[in-house]
Amino acid sequence: MQERVRFRLRIYLVLLAAVIICGTIGLMITEGLHPFDAFYFVIVTVATVGFGDISPHTMQGKALTLVIILTGVGCFIALAANAIEYFIAEREREERLRKMNMLVGVFFSETGTALIRKFSAVDPAIGTINNALVVSNNWSEADFTKAGSVLAAHHVRLDSRHLDLPALNEFLSAHKPLMLAMLENPYLIEHDTFTELMQALFHVTEELRVRDRLVGLPDTDYAHLSGDINRVYGLLIREWLLYMQHLKKNYPYLFSLAMRTNPFDADASPVVQ
Repeated sequence: MQERVRFRLRIYLVLLAAVIICGTIGLMITEGLHPFDAFYFVIVTVATVGFGDISPHTMQGKALTLVIILTGVGCFIALAANAIEYFIAEREREERLRKMNMLVGVFFSETGTALIRKFSAVDPAIGTINNALVVSNNWSEADFTKAGSVLAAHHVRLDSRHLDLPALNEFLSAHKPLMLAMLENPYLIEHDTFTELMQALFHVTEELRVRDRLVGLPDTDYAHLSGDINRVYGLLIREWLLYMQHLKKNYPYLFSLAMRTNPFDADASPVVQ
């Protein structure tokens, strides 16, 4: 919706600018007005003010004024209406974003952070991102951008054989109701990256649940599970960084606890030192 409103705003703004510019030039030619007087007349006409201190006297000037009224007034009203619609939609979007981030916070509190610890413990390349993700209270937007670049270059290569799959299955099964509630929430459907994470995580949950056993599997099956788990892990750590950035900007007290329970910080402790 936001994109459609922005597109209409740009169209009406361009049309209105074209009417003002062409009308000003036309009145200078047909009525011999000074550029500022011609511009002034077009503006008061388009805005439906019409003081009457300047009026066209030639047939061409009157015809041009009719065109300005028919096109300019319509564009002006449409522009004003779309601007109001845009600001209302923007406020609604901000409210939805606030509610979405509250739900994202519940996910990381209940499930996400624990999953990151499980996966990062068997990440052979964890050393390349650990230091970059030790978020501090002094971080700026530039620091988060830099950390995001480090994550983008990080190749996730977890081997499912190194994970305790029965324990992972038990953990995910216990949190399945939360995942289902997240997927059903209309606010989160608009959050594309988080929705993708939840879908990938739910898929892993089902992959583990439907197997009769989770030990002694064929190498091909371990490779398949590794691919699914790597997808979740990659999405999870990127979403975690975005969530930390949101907390740093909007909720300092929640950010403080998130820093003290950072799954990438070996020295993290919930106890305030």
